[in-house]
Parts: sequence; C-alpha cells; structure tokens
Amino acid sequence: MPLTPDQLLQHLTAMGIATRTIHHPPLHTVAESHALRGKIPGAHAKNLFVKDKKSRLFLISTLEDAALDLKQAHLAIGGQGRVSFGSAELLDAVLGVRPGCVTPFAAINDQGRVTIVLDAALMAHDLLNFHPLVNTSTTSIAATDLLAFLRASGHEPLIVALPRSN
Repeated sequence: MPLTPDQLLQHLTAMGIATRTIHHPPLHTVAESHALRGKIPGAHAKNLFVKDKKSRLFLISTLEDAALDLKQAHLAIGGQGRVSFGSAELLDAVLGVRPGCVTPFAAINDQGRVTIVLDAALMAHDLLNFHPLVNTSTTSIAATDLLAFLRASGHEPLIVALPRSN
C-alpha cells in the first residue's frame, strides 16, 4: 500500500529532514502552478515518468520550464532507445501516484524498479519544490536533503545534464 502524504512527511521528519508544505487547489500542469510563484520560494520542478524500449522505468525531475529533448533523453540517462511516457496504470502500480502527482518523493513507494534522474540544472538550486504524493500541496526541501531521502529509500539518483530542445 503506498504511503499517504502525511506518512511521507512524518517519514521525512523522522529522518531529521526539515520541509515546508503549502496546501493549495489541485495543480495538474506546470502552467497552473505558476499562480503560486512568489508564495513558495525555491526552484520548482516538473516530473516525468517514462520508460525505454526495454521497459526500464525512469522518473525524471527537471526545472519546471525546461524544454527537454525527449528524443535524446535516453542518451543522457542510459536508456535503451527513445523514452515514452509510462501509462497511468503503471505509474500507480509502481510509484503509487496518479498523473499530475509525479514526484521524486514517490521513490518511497517503489520496490526498485524506477531509476530517479535529477537534472543537474535543477540540482544547482539549494531549495527544491515537489508535490508530496498529491497535487494539492507543494513541499519545499533542501537539495541535499532530497538526495539523502532518495538514498535512504534505496535509490542512488542519477544527476545529469539533460538535453534541451532547440
């Protein structure tokens, strides 16, 4: 059974990780989240759940306005062939979240099937913002604490410069 947002936040607190969570109306897209700029400091992310031709799964986190070149992403992340989006059913089964709620925090629900990929441009920021398993809140976390959380959940994140579209 996937963790609830409250259980996730309790887990982070138990790890000694300080976070700040703001509740808001549901946000389904990066465009919708722009209304919160200025209210939530730090870098804001977009998160993509993708699979390669061999059905290897990846959760990619990058800056919210980054124009990623998904036709070339597999080269940076070690995928076999171009990546495509994973289905909503697969997302729920593997990470326990719905579309619009994809987040690296969902690594806590993964049983070792997903590679977490963090864009180097995102990780250049000290404070990062992600949904805490639901899109009705945003949780701020220090970049170093995100790495500690991911490692504690059994995920050594891949930090790479992801290719951009022209």
